[in-house]
Amino acid sequence: MAQPFSESERAAVYRVIHERRDMRHFVPAPVDSGVLARLLDAAHHAPSVGFMQPWRIVRVTSPALRASLHDAVERERLKTADALGERRDAFMKLKVEGMQQCAEILVMALMDGRERHVFGRRTLPEMDLASVSCAIQNLWLAARAEGLGVGWVSLFDPQDVARLLHMPSGAKPVAILCLGHVAEFYGAPMLEIEGWAARAPLETYVFENAWPQQASE
Repeated sequence: MAQPFSESERAAVYRVIHERRDMRHFVPAPVDSGVLARLLDAAHHAPSVGFMQPWRIVRVTSPALRASLHDAVERERLKTADALGERRDAFMKLKVEGMQQCAEILVMALMDGRERHVFGRRTLPEMDLASVSCAIQNLWLAARAEGLGVGWVSLFDPQDVARLLHMPSGAKPVAILCLGHVAEFYGAPMLEIEGWAARAPLETYVFENAWPQQASE
């Protein structure tokens, strides 16, 4: 029978999971190249369905390109606000990205040509996206262990970002990741602190044997 990690090693794993935060506030300091390499390697060691490794990572080092990406996010932020109706004003007060302050911008994307990968995707083609999400989570947890913050930005039109990054047909951006040093990590998820939403009790999300039946009205 395989042996578990030591108690302190297990504690570190659970700690990084619980203390990971979606960061929006960064301080101006570069990320060490060796640390960045470790984070990218962590992402690349994520599980993937059929071992297809569908993730592609674009590191944005051009200030002009960063500015264009920020413009694309701002356009979608305003459209999202308009779509939220009565919650528009509350949304507009939220800080939803740190793209102008973070040290690094990484765009996580799905590769092109994914249709040729059938293993594990014949009935669930979205498993390519699930695999990229695993890569993002690997990088995110590794960054937290390194004392770095990560913010996942999803407010953008995928076609706009694909065009800016000259992606081939069929490739699709999934996330703009802000990576960098932070003064401190939020004590709780920022949207919870801001009163936007709260984490529901675990028991409301875990079922046994079948989906619970809704009580009839």
